[in-house]
Amino acid sequence: MECISVFDMLKVGIGPSSSHTLGPWKAGLRFLEELRRTEKLAQVTRVRVMLYGSLSLTGRGHATDVAVQMGLTGAQPETVPIDSVQPTIAGIRERGELNLGGSHSIPFDPDSDITFQKKFLPFHANGLTYEASLRNGKKWSETYYSIGGGFVVKREQENARRKKEAFNQFPFPSSTGAELLEHCHSAGTSISEIVLENERSLRSDEEIDAGLRRIWETMLASMYEGCHTPGELPGGLNVKRRAAEIYKNLRGDYPYDGPANWPEAIRNTRVQFRQILKWVSCFALSVNEVNASLGRIVTAPTNGSAGVIPAVLMYYLVIENHRAGFPEIKRFLLVAGEIGSLFKKGATISAAMGGCQAEIGVSSAMAAGALTELLGGSPAQVLMAAEIAMEHHLGLTCDPIGGLVQIPCIERNSMGAIKAINAAELAFDSDAASAKVPFDKVVQTMWETARDMNSKYKETSEGGLAVGVNLSDC
Repeated sequence: MECISVFDMLKVGIGPSSSHTLGPWKAGLRFLEELRRTEKLAQVTRVRVMLYGSLSLTGRGHATDVAVQMGLTGAQPETVPIDSVQPTIAGIRERGELNLGGSHSIPFDPDSDITFQKKFLPFHANGLTYEASLRNGKKWSETYYSIGGGFVVKREQENARRKKEAFNQFPFPSSTGAELLEHCHSAGTSISEIVLENERSLRSDEEIDAGLRRIWETMLASMYEGCHTPGELPGGLNVKRRAAEIYKNLRGDYPYDGPANWPEAIRNTRVQFRQILKWVSCFALSVNEVNASLGRIVTAPTNGSAGVIPAVLMYYLVIENHRAGFPEIKRFLLVAGEIGSLFKKGATISAAMGGCQAEIGVSSAMAAGALTELLGGSPAQVLMAAEIAMEHHLGLTCDPIGGLVQIPCIERNSMGAIKAINAAELAFDSDAASAKVPFDKVVQTMWETARDMNSKYKETSEGGLAVGVNLSDC
């Protein structure tokens, strides 16, 4: 059993990938912590980083090499100024040295000190090893695994120990949808209330509200930035940003006054069906265009799927309920986080392990369930909506062209958001007791599908569109 907080599932970070950028970045920070704890940091003369499996195969396209360097400097992905990242990386290359943890400079050559090993380590597809050379001539190394959504573990035994310790903290622990529904039935309350009580075992109401406000404000800012930033995405595929043009066509020449009052302004636009589709797509695309340009977003539950949840929540705020405010935003995020945690416990949220069904599929399920509760659905209907959304993402491959989180990743967020809204409406108009496919069955099926899926369709860029499209034509 594992207790996962909503703040584990929804984390502020930097794009383009939670498992290939945020995870390695955090692994570097963890390596620094262990060097400090063992009083070795001051003795380090050089550091090498070895990337394995999926991290190696798509690492450059996912900026893994950038992430490990930033982690070793001690910069925090949640707070580091976005515009400082590229100058820091350029400075390391130009000087041939890295300021290790803000402590002391060491020689560092990204071309030789970061190596891309194509072999897969046995525990997880996303493995990386940090090796420090010490003044006494000895070497000290640690291997980490980026298991999706920015989660990083050292080895299976330690992960199991942490899970066991964390499990006892929650008053309403759930490893399955059936257990969650039983808690709701026994307490006579909603899923969001159950999740809130669990969060209260970890932090105060003030801390919960502040954390959720920050998550939403970051989501809102990323949507706003994407809708006001034209041009092309970096990486060499020459992908045109579309959100800004879509937004301008929908909204017209609306003044650039910051995101704070943005939802209120959008509420005054037309709400015909076609415009609704365009708005939802615009919101989803905008976030992932920011993500693809190494901007700040919220893992939901991953960077590659970061646009689905904010797009669906924004849809509710500007289309469904004009009176909604932070209480509704809070409930939405709590429910979404809990649904995501059930998929992480029963299957995976790592595309390197399960393909894109583990990212877009899970995010669509999270958004569908959360929207259903806000629409007035019962806990059973919430899980029914999540099941419907995932059911129609089963088998979705992860095949990024050029190893970049751009094609087909950005558009998939738009599709996942639309499917989430559709799933919520289907569930809300259904008798959940008559559902033929239980939520837990779709989680199990997703994991079985992931294990059966050929590795070339699991974030390796060795199959599907990644090899079917000629890069010279992009």
